[in-house]
Amino acid sequence: MIKLSRKAAGIQPSPTLAITAKAKKLKAEGKDVVGFGAGEPDFDTPEHIKAAAIDALGKGFTKYTPAAGTEDLRAAIAEKLTNENHVPTTPAQVVVSNGAKHSLQNAFYALLNEGDEVIIPAPYWVSYPEMVKLAGGVPVIVGTLEEDQFRLSPRLLERMISPRTRALVLCSPSNPTGAMYHEEHLRALLEVVVKKDLVVIADEIYEKLIYGGAKHVSFASLSAEALARTITVNGFSKAYSMTGWRLGYAAGPLEVMKAIDNLQSHAASNPVSFAQKGGTQALKGSQAEVEVMRAEFQKRRDVMVHALRAIPGVTCIEPEGAFYAFPNVSAYFDLQLRGKVIKDSTDFAAALLEEDLVAVVPGADFGAPDYIRLSYATDMGSIVKGLERITAFCAKLKPVAAAPEA
Repeated sequence: MIKLSRKAAGIQPSPTLAITAKAKKLKAEGKDVVGFGAGEPDFDTPEHIKAAAIDALGKGFTKYTPAAGTEDLRAAIAEKLTNENHVPTTPAQVVVSNGAKHSLQNAFYALLNEGDEVIIPAPYWVSYPEMVKLAGGVPVIVGTLEEDQFRLSPRLLERMISPRTRALVLCSPSNPTGAMYHEEHLRALLEVVVKKDLVVIADEIYEKLIYGGAKHVSFASLSAEALARTITVNGFSKAYSMTGWRLGYAAGPLEVMKAIDNLQSHAASNPVSFAQKGGTQALKGSQAEVEVMRAEFQKRRDVMVHALRAIPGVTCIEPEGAFYAFPNVSAYFDLQLRGKVIKDSTDFAAALLEEDLVAVVPGADFGAPDYIRLSYATDMGSIVKGLERITAFCAKLKPVAAAPEA
C-alpha cells in the first residue's frame, strides 16, 4: 500500500458524514427527510450576477487571469472594504481565491511555521483546526460559554497565549452559533492582541446576514494597530448565494498579501475567470436581493428559535447573524429510546434521523458536544415540520430503567 504523509493521515474526517450519507440514502428511498444541515442559502444567485458571468463566457473571458484576481474585482473589493467596512485597502492588498475557505488556508500557510499555535474559540467552524494542522500549526481550542453568548473574553484569551502563539481566529457572525462580537468586545480583545503581538484572522463571511438591529464591525477597522495585524477573509457564497462559484478573498498588510499571491500562483494559478466577473457585479450591482434574503432568514430564525426554546430542557441563544441555531440538547442525554441510550449529541442526531427523519449536525464537530446545529437556510414549511418532529422525538426519550437489585 502507498504510505500517506503524516499531514494527510492526521486530518480527521467529519463524524457528520455518516449522518449526511444516511440522510441522502433515506431520501433516495423516498423517505420524507427534513434536512437542517445545509451550510448554504436556499436562494438562487441573483440574476444580474449570473448575467455578468454569462456575458463574460460569451465574450470568451475564459483564460488565465492574474493569480491574485482581475484588476476590476480587486478594485471593487478594495472599494467595498474601504467605504463599507472602514478598512482602508488598496487593490494590491487583496487576493481573490477559490472561495473563502481557500483564502483561509492561504493565510495559515503564509503565517505559520511548524509548531506555531493558533487560538480558535469553540464552538468553531469544523475546518479551522484541520487547516491549521495542514499548515504545520497547532490549533489551541478555547471553550466559550452559552451564558457569554459564546464570545471569547480578553481574560481567557490572555490566559491561553503561550510563547508559540502566532494568531487568533475570530468568526463574527459565527458558524455554528450565530453569535456576534460587538465593537466593545472587539476593542477589549484588541488590547490583548496588541500586547501579545498576535495576528488576527477575521472570518467575516456572514457579515451581511445579521438581524435585530445588530451592527457588524470589522476587526481591522478598530485602529491603525488593528489594521496592521489583521487579515480579513470574506467571499460571495453566503451574502450572494454563490456557494458553487468558489469565489472568496483576503485582504491585509501588503507584505502578507504578496506572500499569499505567490503561494496561490503555485498552488491554484487563479480563481475562475468568468466567476470573477460575477463577483464584480455582485459588489457593484443592486443589493436588493441580499436584503430580501436577510429579511427572510430573520423570519425563519424567529420561528426556529421560538420552537426550540419551547422544548422542555432545551436552551438556545438568539443568533444575531448567519443562518444557524445552536441549541443545547444535553437535557436529553442518558435517556433512552427503544432500548438505545442517548449518550451525546452524535447519538441524539443519529436517533433523530432514524426515528423521525430529521437531519441535524452534532455539536462535537464544532467543539461543543452538548449542542446540535440546525440551519434555517431552508423553507419555512420544512422548518415548522422539522421542529414539530424534534419536539415529538424529545418527548419519546425516557429515563433508563434501573437494573433490578440482586
